[in-house]
Amino acid sequence: MAYISVSKPYQWTPRVFPNIPRTSNASNPKLLRFFTSTEESNPTVDQNPNLDPDSSSVSNPQTEPQSRNPANGEPAVNQRTPRGKLREPEKIEDIICRMMASRAWTTRLQNSIRALVPEFDNSLVWNILHAAKNSEHALQFFRWVERAGLVHHDRDSHLKMIEILGRASKLNHARCILFDMPKKGVELDEDLFVLLIESYGKAGIVQEAVKMFQKLKELGVKRSVKSYDALFKVILRRGRYMMAKRYFNAMLNEGIEPTRHTFNIMLWGFFLSLRLETAKRFYEDMKSRGVSPDVVTYNTMINGYHRFKMMDEAEKLFTEMKGRNIAPTVISYTTMIKGYISVGRVDDGLRLLDEMNSYGIKPNAVTYSTLLPGLCDAEKMPEAQKLLKEMVERHLTPKDNSIFMRLLTCQCKSGDLDAAADVLKAMIRLSIPTEASHYGVLIENFCRGELYDRAVKLLDKLIEKEIILRPQSSLEMEPSAYNPMIQYLCNHGQTGKAEMFFRQLMKKGVLDSVAFNNLICGHSKEGSPDSAFEILKIMGRRGVPRDADSYKLLIKSYLNKGEPADAKTALDGMIEVGHLPDSSLFRFVMESLFEDGRVQTASRVMKSMLEKGVKENMDLVAKILEALFTRGHVEEALGRIDLLMHSGCSPDFDSLLSVLCEKGKTIAALKLLDFALERDCTVDFTSYEKVLDALLASGKTLNAYSILCKIMERGGVTDWSSCEDLIRSLNKEGNTKQADILSRMIKGGEKFHGSRKDKKHATVAA
Repeated sequence: MAYISVSKPYQWTPRVFPNIPRTSNASNPKLLRFFTSTEESNPTVDQNPNLDPDSSSVSNPQTEPQSRNPANGEPAVNQRTPRGKLREPEKIEDIICRMMASRAWTTRLQNSIRALVPEFDNSLVWNILHAAKNSEHALQFFRWVERAGLVHHDRDSHLKMIEILGRASKLNHARCILFDMPKKGVELDEDLFVLLIESYGKAGIVQEAVKMFQKLKELGVKRSVKSYDALFKVILRRGRYMMAKRYFNAMLNEGIEPTRHTFNIMLWGFFLSLRLETAKRFYEDMKSRGVSPDVVTYNTMINGYHRFKMMDEAEKLFTEMKGRNIAPTVISYTTMIKGYISVGRVDDGLRLLDEMNSYGIKPNAVTYSTLLPGLCDAEKMPEAQKLLKEMVERHLTPKDNSIFMRLLTCQCKSGDLDAAADVLKAMIRLSIPTEASHYGVLIENFCRGELYDRAVKLLDKLIEKEIILRPQSSLEMEPSAYNPMIQYLCNHGQTGKAEMFFRQLMKKGVLDSVAFNNLICGHSKEGSPDSAFEILKIMGRRGVPRDADSYKLLIKSYLNKGEPADAKTALDGMIEVGHLPDSSLFRFVMESLFEDGRVQTASRVMKSMLEKGVKENMDLVAKILEALFTRGHVEEALGRIDLLMHSGCSPDFDSLLSVLCEKGKTIAALKLLDFALERDCTVDFTSYEKVLDALLASGKTLNAYSILCKIMERGGVTDWSSCEDLIRSLNKEGNTKQADILSRMIKGGEKFHGSRKDKKHATVAA
């Protein structure tokens, strides 16, 4: 494997670039007065080494002539020595890289670079390539300086360019640059191919890596164990262990002896492919060839046995390693601990952790990440809390942040909520991004333990920092966490905060009907029905089911606030979504509308009640019908009566007729009586007399005659004494024919069947 230094020392040559300011400590003399306490600065006393610093005799600047610059005779300016450390001038390669990053690659930029550096050498080119911001800038510069004839790239420049392109997965460009080297007179070597083989391997292109390995022989470049090791690593990473065995045998046939590093790669690859027996054979072959295992070999074997849950064999190797005076590293201990955890031997893992500490080997983040989930599974939460504390003290951040969710859940499950809260604090101290799910676990368990004050404090942080809305969040808060919190806030006068919290959840796609209905109930209880109704509209737009109890509370809230019309709107919405209000709710709304003078609106509520089969509240129905008749809404009242009769609830006609006659609403009484006669409703004879008397008293004799004809047609009159006043009124008004008909009926004592002509006169009169 080729090892390349991170930075290449650049040999600075004496150059003069007039366009570059070399220092930045030249001060403006006019600005010095802002940093002195007097208008003119005194001459410095430290210029004369013979002058006593403690002496108080200072020359007067007004009487002492100014010193002159010997070059031009001008007065010399006394400059202050700048405070602090001088900033080093910017390197040329950094200036060029900044120019390439901030400007498009054009001829103008090329001319600017040439004006900045008239002469290039390979060291400067290497440094510019190394400092380039991205691979495209580096490639453009690499090609330009060569085409422009500014430099002839050497082997190191090509190697650096291939490394940059391989890291950026621009492997076709890297291969072209490699194969063009012989045309430029630059000799190929194995390190260049090894770098490209590794780049193909990282990109997952195994076949191209194999072709590059074969090109070594075709181009006459001698292959060594270095290129074989690079090839083994590429093909074994992709699980091609049979190919690796073939190339291993080919390497032996070429007379190339495998090194310890070669065997370590092979063992790693075989265990990666779960080829246990093959790995064992290679391990024995390694020892038979006189290649002694090192700590990497033992770590690889131990990790391989751990994959197969063979911890007894792993323990033997671990003991063997220590017996050969090979000191186990933190990787060795961590691998053993991981194996013990995988087979449920948590106590052995803790024992090894103590052994590590006794030998002065500090556990790393992987060690803690390996041990903590096992402690959670074994319900050893005090030990887990201790390890977490050590992690925080050493500021070790694990790569897998899921262990914190495990710790939170397990600590809450064990009932130690303080320890669970410490887990969240540890995440914050370790700068691990906290998510809504972490807060949700704590909030849920605080609510279960009725520690609502602590839950509300966590919720305040959640809302204030908008943690729910973080786009990188992978786990969302569960309904079992936010629903109890919302319910508590709504029941304790904090529905506004609950709604703010839930609106953040809605932005993440949460449409929980329980939370919505809790918000409606909370706003309704707090006397904010408009806010509750707004939530209802949101639920309707998004198709969220709405509870009957929420509607009921909303309606009552509107009624308590004195807004019966809005209560009726909410009631209609309740019916539309399929909920059946009970009779008391209908009564509350109708009473409130009736008392507010909205008789027709109350009548519509009554209609909805009857259509839904609710037959209670008949006393209130009678009041509404009476008010409709009284206010002149006769047709609407008759329609409601018809609906009542179809529902099996007949109104009290006698009472209604009596009230209308008393209030002088004779036309309304007439239409009501006519309606009753047409449907053969039961009406008392006294009600007929009241209507007739009222009609006669108001001078409506023809109307009285018409209704009387209908009564007699149905045989409803046997006493004719009450008709005498009607006959006199008819004669007086000139309606003699109608009077004559009534007289003949009275004198003959016959039932009124009448001739067709008489019926025609009666109908015309009506």
